Amino acid sequence: MGKTIDGVSRWKLYTVGIAFTLSIGFSFFGIKQCVPYADTLTLLAYRFATALIGVIMFVAVCKALGKYPKAEPNRPKAKLYQTAGFYLAFMVLQILAMYFATSIEGAIVFAVVPIFAKIIGRITLGEKSTPLQNFFVVLTVAALVVLIILNATDIRLNVTGLIIMTISSIFMGCQNVSARYVRGVFAPIEITVCISVGGFIIFYGAALLRALGTHDLYGLVEPLTHPRFVIWVSFLGIFCILLSAQFMAFMLAHMELVQCTVFSSASTLVSIIAGALILGEPLYWYHYICGALILTGVIGLAVAPAEPSNSGKSLRDDMIIQ
Repeated sequence: MGKTIDGVSRWKLYTVGIAFTLSIGFSFFGIKQCVPYADTLTLLAYRFATALIGVIMFVAVCKALGKYPKAEPNRPKAKLYQTAGFYLAFMVLQILAMYFATSIEGAIVFAVVPIFAKIIGRITLGEKSTPLQNFFVVLTVAALVVLIILNATDIRLNVTGLIIMTISSIFMGCQNVSARYVRGVFAPIEITVCISVGGFIIFYGAALLRALGTHDLYGLVEPLTHPRFVIWVSFLGIFCILLSAQFMAFMLAHMELVQCTVFSSASTLVSIIAGALILGEPLYWYHYICGALILTGVIGLAVAPAEPSNSGKSLRDDMIIQ
């Protein structure tokens, strides 16, 4: 399938992209298993706690094998923190928006993240795209939005929730752009470590402060007494946060921005298919039609020839120029 400009084979990139799509798509199943035992904040706290444990073990193994990237001096750490900060801001705002908007509204807004990322990437990175690529992006997003709407049972408009969710999606687009921008200086694992540490501090810290404020520390640790919760929250933390963040960072380091974000959008289709196969949820005619259109858009964007641009620009390039 040829080589990318960064020397990474396309089949490897697309394999990582599929793994990323599956990790996000199957996260809904793990969340459903955990919901009976913990509320949203507690669940997030333990998801990032297990992600942090996983990343500590992963880094330890990499260092023992001599595979962990060596830190170069005078690297702008602020750019790394900014990249992780965009991701965490997206998650915080997404949770906040759920208090106002429905999950369906959130899914619709999240579905257009590729368009936000495309616009931001064009402005900041100068990444260009061909009319054919634009067609496949619009096809994927449109099919996904239609699928979400047809699959919804309750759609209501809440302006506050819609605004917050839109801002959160813009932050997600900024995170994708920022991760691609720093790809020449920070390795994917370094971005993942920063996200895991930051997420643990924010979400577990918030959960702990709430428990102290309500004098209910037992309520914070009680979910850990259920083996099912421990198993599934570990899956959500290690597979759906740690590995998905690593997959996304790797893709952003070697693949065009818009292609990465479309892989993320395809996870909604995976969730629906998994719901049918695992939970026995029904599939209707529009699932097949929209699913086929989404797959056409993702595959088409993957194989469509790219337009030459300065998308290879990275923070390292700027540092060299300076």
